[in-house]
Amino acid sequence: MLKETLAQDLKEAMRAKHDARLRTIRSLRAALLEKEIEERQGGIAVLTEDQELAVVQKQAKQRRDAIEQYRAAGRDDLVVRESEELEILQGYLPQQASEDEIRRIVHEVIVATGAASPRDMGRVMGEAVKRLRGKAEGRRIQQLVQEILQGLKQPS
Repeated sequence: MLKETLAQDLKEAMRAKHDARLRTIRSLRAALLEKEIEERQGGIAVLTEDQELAVVQKQAKQRRDAIEQYRAAGRDDLVVRESEELEILQGYLPQQASEDEIRRIVHEVIVATGAASPRDMGRVMGEAVKRLRGKAEGRRIQQLVQEILQGLKQPS
């Protein structure tokens, strides 16, 4: 389970005095604990792998958003810090899908749902995001779905 892995990684980061890794793992552990508290029922809370994955993805997305904002503000020092943390968080995410793999899955979903135009985007996105959970960023999936559905609309 992720909590045990994080506990072990935290010990190793403390021994190695790796500040970025320490602060990232502590932040992730706090986010997981917060999610457990939110999900508690009858005093007991155990997160599923999907819930843990969602927390890690959310943390990674927060870092990506912060990087964009810091770049726009010209704060290169903070861009470096957030980039380090993002790289560490990505180590806890599944292997990211290649663009070709995302396209293949999106095409499969389009065929399976019978989507024929950009109006069908909601149906395609729902299934594509489900199949690619943890393997691709939602924004990237959305871009490819739009691109492919736009291509279906135009005569070939």
